[in-house]
Amino acid sequence: MLNPQYFRCFRRIICIMETKSPYFSPKKTRNFAKQQHAGLKAIVLQKSVTAEGGTSGINAPVKASIAVPEIKLEQLAPEAPDRKRRQKKKPIKIETSPDRSESCANGFPGERTPTKKDQAPFDDSGIKTEAPALESDGTAKQSKWEPENWRLALDNIRQMRQMMPAPVDTMGCDQFKDDYSVPAKIRRFHTLVSLMLSSQTKDQVNFECMQRLRKHGLTPENVIATDVAVLEKLIYPVSFYKNKAKFINQTSQILVDSFDGDIPDTIEGLLKLPGVGKKMAHLCMRSAWNVVTGIGVDTHVHRICNWLRWVPKETKSPEDTRLALEKWLPFELWQEVNQLLVGFGQTVCPATNPYCNECLNAAICPAKGKHGIRKTPIKREIKTEALEF
Repeated sequence: MLNPQYFRCFRRIICIMETKSPYFSPKKTRNFAKQQHAGLKAIVLQKSVTAEGGTSGINAPVKASIAVPEIKLEQLAPEAPDRKRRQKKKPIKIETSPDRSESCANGFPGERTPTKKDQAPFDDSGIKTEAPALESDGTAKQSKWEPENWRLALDNIRQMRQMMPAPVDTMGCDQFKDDYSVPAKIRRFHTLVSLMLSSQTKDQVNFECMQRLRKHGLTPENVIATDVAVLEKLIYPVSFYKNKAKFINQTSQILVDSFDGDIPDTIEGLLKLPGVGKKMAHLCMRSAWNVVTGIGVDTHVHRICNWLRWVPKETKSPEDTRLALEKWLPFELWQEVNQLLVGFGQTVCPATNPYCNECLNAAICPAKGKHGIRKTPIKREIKTEALEF
């Protein structure tokens, strides 16, 4: 028969938990017991020692041979006396946390101290990050975006342009700068007028109109003296020939009044002329003044740069393409890229049904086959003798 002292000790433990806990519930009792487990165990051991020493408050002595077993509380909450609240209580198991005094030198048992390789930097979201590269002055170094395989694609375009001449090579707007039979001021004016006529017009048509204007007398003074209706007939059939005839007449008047018959030598001055946009201004500075101020982006350059993904994201206008292209393309290629891509778009890569079967970039072009593939051979010869002036 067990000693009644054991049951009194057990009941005292329950009373201590009920009084010290904020309110008696299985959850609170479980948390309280986890925190006070060491203290409870010490109380039981103290009672057992007292029983062995004979100092208990009970008259009958307790035998020293009685061993107090380890207490494992399965259910601490007594059932409520009210029959209406009779509910089946889930058993509450108290598990002790590992003793920190018995932990190994590296921490808790089974825990490994992380090495230097494991201690990688993480951000607030838990994603592994790398320390940014720093410049010489200590500021963060920003990586410049570049398209994939762009140098290989550019070399292939150079090779194709050498094998297949394009209309821009012989009838482009910059062909008039090399005519040394006229003064330099007039040559620059010819370049400006040719660029104004080239908007949404093929080079062959533009070249024919320029030859008729030069035969008529293409100087600012002569253009002012010519009636606008006559200019319209001379530049027909370029696109928007009526508006262009009016713009050429107004521009000639501005050049005579403000620039002594010459064209402006700055982007700001060229943009103030009627009918001159940013593309024309940059091309005119390169062709007329031999100064590179930006990349001239027309419909061919705009289309090919988007097809080859030479822009971080698809652009909606040639001006957006110019801004994106100038951010990563080396400055030494700004003068070359317009002539290369325009001729490439005129011969191998037109807007509809490009010659993908004959293109050297077919293996690396993201747009291959998306706009049709033309199966007829490319025209490799351009005859300027057939043009009517």
